[in-house]
Parts: sequence; structure tokens; C-alpha cells
Amino acid sequence: MENVLNAIAGKVCLVTGATRGIGRAIAKMLLSQGASVAICGRRQDSVDAAVRSLASETAGKVDGKAADVRNYEEVGELFKFMDSRFGGIDVLVNNAGVGLFRSVSDISIQEWQNTIETNLSGAFYCSREALFRFGTRGSGYIVNISSLAGKNAFAGGAAYNASKFALTGFTEAMMLDKRNDDVRVSYIMPGSVATEFSGSQGGSDWKIWPEDVAEIVRTLLQMPKRTLISRVEVRPSKPKR
Repeated sequence: MENVLNAIAGKVCLVTGATRGIGRAIAKMLLSQGASVAICGRRQDSVDAAVRSLASETAGKVDGKAADVRNYEEVGELFKFMDSRFGGIDVLVNNAGVGLFRSVSDISIQEWQNTIETNLSGAFYCSREALFRFGTRGSGYIVNISSLAGKNAFAGGAAYNASKFALTGFTEAMMLDKRNDDVRVSYIMPGSVATEFSGSQGGSDWKIWPEDVAEIVRTLLQMPKRTLISRVEVRPSKPKR
């Protein structure tokens, strides 16, 4: 059986939207498993602060660059940074996302475009750049962080639902496109996640924690190459009543 540690150790990974929350937890997990990790966020000061924090908590190689995933030119520069700083990429985690929750009649054109471009187009831009590089490396893995909102519509969720439903279709099609090219594609659909919490914050105890999502990413990456877990739905085990 494959050495599960070596499935992540030595890999070069990019996690988008990783200055806090789920993305930061995933980056920390990857570093703890021996990967080299790049992160991005919209502001360089936030990226630099997260890099310093991650470097102080782990022994792995970590660096970052500001990039707005809505902007294809900035995504291109981010991947050029990956090429020069890390020599390529093995794993992409598309985590960058925004939430907007209001009635259709109350959503502005700019808000709609921002939600779709971040949650859907950003994943496409990053995946496209990664796939070019996977072709030269012979393999790769893309994990998209979606949401249960990608299968369950709810009032006030029109923009968010639309972006995540579309991300589901995009991810599944990409998986079918690339499964015979030694590129694995998975997506995770969390329910309620406590993105800001502390040990004494009881109001979030019932929610999924970012570290739980990071653990799922670890499991996906450690699966033998013969096996692909394409979709993971995860919910709080005891939701608040």
C-alpha cells in the first residue's frame, strides 16, 4: 500500500483565499504534511501576515502573493509566481469565495457579477492555469471548495446558489475531461462552517470547523491514485435547533 504521508509530502500546493478560515486551515494542514504551499488573497498585507503566521506554526515552505481570482491577468501573475518560487504546481485548492444573501430584486448588477466571477470564474481561471502545468508534470489534483448551497436552493440565496450550482457542474465536467490524464478532481460541499471561532465561543460549537474541512482535503489527497472520491458532502452532526 502507498505511503500515505508521501502522497502529500514534497508536493507543491496552491490554496486560494487562504488568509483566514477554511483556506488557512487547509494551508496549515498541507504544510504539516510536508508540502510546500503558496497562498493568495486580495490584499498583499493580509497575505504577508498569513504567511508569517503559518511559517511560525509549521516547518514547511510557504509563500504568498496577492491576487483577485476574478481577474484573469492577476491569476496569470499568481501562477508565474508559482513557477518562479516553487517550480510548478501539483495540487490546486480553489477555496476563494464570497457570500451574498438577499432577494433577487435587491441584488445589484455589481453584486451579482462579483459573486459569479469570484465563486465560478475564479475557479475556472485557476484550474485552467493549473491544468496547463499538470500536463508538463504528468499529473495533478484539483479540489474545489463548494457548499451544500450547490445542491440546495434557499430563499435569499439566488446569487450564491447560482454560483455554487454552476461550480458543481463545472467541477464534474472537468473531472470527466481529465480523469484519463492522471488529473484527479474533487469537490467538497460543507454545510455551516464556523469561520471565526475560539475555544470559548460556544455559539459555534455545533458547526463544522475549518480544520474538519482541511482533514477531508487530506483524506482526498492521500487516496491511492487508482481511486477518486469525486464529491464529499459534509454537515454538522448535531445542527442547532
